[in-house]
Amino acid sequence: MPLPIEDYAMISDCQSAALVGRDGSIDWLCFPRYDSPSMFGALLGDESNGRWLVAPADPDATSTRAYLEGTFMLVTTWTTATGVVEVTDFMPHGNRRADMVRRVQCVSGTVTMHQDLRIRFLYSAAVPWMRQAERHEATPALLAVAGPDAVVVRGPRLKAKGTTHQGEFALTAGDVVDLSLTWYPSHRPVPDRLDVDGSIDASLEWWRRWTRDIEHEGPYHAAVVRSLILLRALTHEDTGGIAAAATTSLPEQFGGERNWDYRYVWLRDAALTLSVLMEHGFRLEADQWRGWLLRAIAGDPADVQIMYGLAGERDLPERIVSTLPGYLGSAPVRIGNGAVDQYQADVIGEVMVALSDAREHGLEEARHAWPLQRALMSFTEQHWQRKDSGIWEMRGPEQHFTHSRVMVWAAFDRAVRAVERFGLDGPVDTWRDLRERVRAEIEEHGFDAERGTYVQAYGTTEVDASLLVLPQVGYVEPDDPRMLGTVTAIEQDLMPDGLVLRYRTAAAADGLPPGEYPFLACSFWLVEQYAASGRREAAEALMERLLGLANDVGMLSEEYDVQGGRQAGNTPQALSHLALVRAADAIQRGADRPVR
Repeated sequence: MPLPIEDYAMISDCQSAALVGRDGSIDWLCFPRYDSPSMFGALLGDESNGRWLVAPADPDATSTRAYLEGTFMLVTTWTTATGVVEVTDFMPHGNRRADMVRRVQCVSGTVTMHQDLRIRFLYSAAVPWMRQAERHEATPALLAVAGPDAVVVRGPRLKAKGTTHQGEFALTAGDVVDLSLTWYPSHRPVPDRLDVDGSIDASLEWWRRWTRDIEHEGPYHAAVVRSLILLRALTHEDTGGIAAAATTSLPEQFGGERNWDYRYVWLRDAALTLSVLMEHGFRLEADQWRGWLLRAIAGDPADVQIMYGLAGERDLPERIVSTLPGYLGSAPVRIGNGAVDQYQADVIGEVMVALSDAREHGLEEARHAWPLQRALMSFTEQHWQRKDSGIWEMRGPEQHFTHSRVMVWAAFDRAVRAVERFGLDGPVDTWRDLRERVRAEIEEHGFDAERGTYVQAYGTTEVDASLLVLPQVGYVEPDDPRMLGTVTAIEQDLMPDGLVLRYRTAAAADGLPPGEYPFLACSFWLVEQYAASGRREAAEALMERLLGLANDVGMLSEEYDVQGGRQAGNTPQALSHLALVRAADAIQRGADRPVR
């Protein structure tokens, strides 16, 4: 049975990621990319679906863990009745291979360690053929092959027990034992043994050099730094695409079917990432991210998607995997994401906002960037009145969602700004006119004058958390009475437990059974709104509560089950951490504002 979601920590080489449990078991790993089929899938089932356990044989052993400062290398300290050991888990950065290392070092006394290895390729559909490697290997090596996938595991000898491989080894104070796992295409030769000492030194230096460049001072510094490191860990080294999370199908409602694959790149996350990176000093990374964005959306504007693969792939069909039973039985397990086929009108607005922010931060205009934006605006001119599925990817009838309409307004606004402030060419009079027409429509149909709040969609009195984004894109001031009324409505309708729901699922035509937990990014948006409107104490109180929901290594998932006191949804969630950084920045900016 998998652990609670908050009991996992992530390690990454910026190509893929693994989740390591408090019990020393790696229960999720996809090689060679974040979105490759899993080879360890116990997270979405049990140990029979694949895992790699390395832990003391003593069943009463206790553990603590932390990342080495400024890195994404995890150290778990185990205390037993006979001694103490440290296990350092990491994926070497920059070696152009798919490696994982588990270094075990005895700090004191004598400790016997236990291994349990179960490789299950292709989302647990393929049990590999396993054999001991040739005798010329310096240390015991185990080979696993199934179809296109192969793995070599080096370290203390493992013995077969059915389709499981197990073993034990003992250490005394000062002993160091290295275990390594390397994935490679099965048609190629077995990769050479990894230089573990060199990989540790190189990975430490790379992560710490990157962390030293973070520009941030102010409250919540440790959480901001850890969030930025985590976002870097989710960013694919070669392509620049940032995965929305490292996992698929962790439930938004335990036992329910709101289980989605988040190992892809959402354009709205791209927009937030670009702004956050620039705000904290990463101009080069922001430029690379902008390059990914422009490559992904290049082509006919009518073909722009809300999400793409890590290299900009467009074909992400959603299917159900029957070989994994789901996290604590929450089925189905989905691979791919059907939302890729939805029309979401806000996406072009988010792209225009992100690229406008790049100009504001002084990034040199990318070649072909403006012609591509002109093409996007031509499409928007023709389709600005079209209904859509909204930011929450409603699987029901398309509507005029107020947030989507505001992002259409933002697209025209940033196009006008590009001409007026940066001297780019375009039909600015047309854009100004359409900007005002969209605003007039929103104020007429998207605002409930009787209650004094913006609404989720035209023709409804419901509110949703995406309305908190309106001040973020400059549509309305944070302390405008209309926005303050919206906040009041959100507090009344969407915060039964003090955190913010995305919307009331019981009242929404989203095509799914009702019920989900508060969405953490939305609560961070409310922190930002509180800070920007002078409610400093409310902002700080909610921020402290949210930071308290992170696990022991600072990771946040997508949602939080307040009643159950546990994280929910895919993890670690990039949008949660992006919103955390924005919220911390807003509190810092609001420190000199008058308090309401």
